[in-house]
Amino acid sequence: MATHQRKKVTISIVTPFLVFILFFSSMIWQKYRSSRELPVTPTERHEEGYRTVTLFFAADGTRLAREARALEPCEDNNSCLKSILDELLSGPVGEFEQTVPEGTAVDAASIEGDLATIEFNGTFSDAMLSGSSAEMLAVYSIVNTVTANFPQIQSVKLNVDGNKVATLRHLDLSDPLQPDYSLEQSPPAEPVKSSVGSTTNRKGAH
Repeated sequence: MATHQRKKVTISIVTPFLVFILFFSSMIWQKYRSSRELPVTPTERHEEGYRTVTLFFAADGTRLAREARALEPCEDNNSCLKSILDELLSGPVGEFEQTVPEGTAVDAASIEGDLATIEFNGTFSDAMLSGSSAEMLAVYSIVNTVTANFPQIQSVKLNVDGNKVATLRHLDLSDPLQPDYSLEQSPPAEPVKSSVGSTTNRKGAH
């Protein structure tokens, strides 16, 4: 009987000790595994559905240059056109320059066949910088932006403040305009006469 009691006492003492050993060993093993595992790099999330558009701004005040922009999805061609124009009017984010006067807004924009029609408020003409070059860059930054993003569009009609026969100081906007991508090229250097009457290029002249 005494032997049986001693066995019960021994088991009651050993059992908690074994449980403690197992628990402690498990903790050491988990810590070892954690030290050996490489940290998991979070997966980069990419927003889906965005569209990349091309906007035309001024470069060096003499030519047009392209800037890419990511825009949210749109429902149809007209809303897509309006969102692209609004983004153009918001100005460049890089080193280029805005071409359209600040405060210009698009009242309406629509596409019918191969023609896009854009209705601007009066600020577009009233606040336009003086000079034919400024007008050319402003108008064709719009026309080229539209046709570059909508290949089916062949020409763009610009109306100002409800006037379909709008004119700027140097440009007539009465008829639809076709794109002019040659405006992306730097203008040729103007020849100047040297002191002895010979002709040399203004750029690079010494």
